[in-house]
Amino acid sequence: MLRVGVQTKNAIDYTNPLPGFQYLKENGFSCVDFSLNSFLTNKQLYQKELNTFFNQSEEQLFEYFRPMKEAAAKTGIEIFQMHMPYPNYVPMASEELNSYLRDVMSVKSMKLCHYLGCKYIVSHGFKLAYFLGSEEAEWAKTQEFVEFLAPLAKEYGITICIENIYTSIGKHIVEGPCCNAHKAAERIDRINEKYGAEVLGFCFDTGHANLVGIDFERFITTLGQRLKVLHIHDNDGMVDLHQVPFTFTKTRENRPSTDWDGFINGLKKIDYHGVLNFETAPVLESFPAELKEEALRMIGTIGRYFGEKIEGE
Repeated sequence: MLRVGVQTKNAIDYTNPLPGFQYLKENGFSCVDFSLNSFLTNKQLYQKELNTFFNQSEEQLFEYFRPMKEAAAKTGIEIFQMHMPYPNYVPMASEELNSYLRDVMSVKSMKLCHYLGCKYIVSHGFKLAYFLGSEEAEWAKTQEFVEFLAPLAKEYGITICIENIYTSIGKHIVEGPCCNAHKAAERIDRINEKYGAEVLGFCFDTGHANLVGIDFERFITTLGQRLKVLHIHDNDGMVDLHQVPFTFTKTRENRPSTDWDGFINGLKKIDYHGVLNFETAPVLESFPAELKEEALRMIGTIGRYFGEKIEGE
């Protein structure tokens, strides 16, 4: 049976993590997606602000997250994947800020990933096509970042996962980095061949794919075994809402706005054996606090439903 995971953000109290991990375990979750991006947010970075969290020494960071590591081990929940803070590069920001993101934040993120026994870390590609004039020039900058971290990834046995993301131009949602599966597959293969290890893989994000009209089944089957992790969530096709699957419809006949059949068929075709991971932290804020546990339980149930469909005949 495929395992089910969820973000730690809003599900786990980082100051007292054991009860949260216990609740997840009791309700069918066996994995978590460690939300390291909670500690240096995209809102801060787009405002060209830095906090002091990653200024701590490695030892201080390890000690800060030790209770999380111990609670996960005690409950038998695997920290299967992690999300690095993003963006990793801020257009029009100072060289000092962008150097910090590369030399301090990203390196310490990798070391925390290794400390927590996590194999996969998701990193957003650079949103630079508008500034540089082409997707190829944009990818070249992302590749520089990936190759900066690749030796560390190889040493630690970590796979950095690039993700299909969107961008906004003139208040319109359009394709952002890594929305071409053929290009992504070729680039992943080329970099892994260069380093002789799986230092690069892919994270398929269902919400982002829905926003820009990606064909789920075709995209997933093109990636094949390069697809290592998932970000499962839903939206109305217009805004990146990160809600529960099957929440939105596009017709009065209540046909889902997201192609969940294509999602299931694609994962079935590639014989996906990873984790059905939900990137649904906002759900736990949109429901009243009294219903938070019920919302988590429902997410777990949907995960098991997906698993049964993917592994069924």
